[in-house]
Amino acid sequence: QVQLAESGGGLVQPGGSLRLSCAASGRFFSIDAMGWYRQAPGKERELVADITSDGSSNYADSVKDRFTISRDNTKNTVNLQMNSLKPEDAAVYYCNARGRITMRGSRYNDWGQGTQVTVSS
Repeated sequence: QVQLAESGGGLVQPGGSLRLSCAASGRFFSIDAMGWYRQAPGKERELVADITSDGSSNYADSVKDRFTISRDNTKNTVNLQMNSLKPEDAAVYYCNARGRITMRGSRYNDWGQGTQVTVSS
């Protein structure tokens, strides 16, 4: 129902930066929250950061001082600026969006296909 197009992943050295972007499209009434999750090999998927419709944001403790999440509601996009990247940040990063299909109807909770972030010397 909601398609999420992710971009910005890649290979960086420790201490480097990347900016992830996710654009939502499709049939929906509203987006209540968008965010980024990540999953490293052998690990559970975890929340990195998200941002809600009222502008409040939430970060994992491990990234709070280094990552910044932002949104552009006019374009239905969410961005994640990642600075001072560490090897432990390496993972597949997944965009997430949740909201309403119609004003008084069903809700959705959808995921992008993931974008690889590699942090290596």
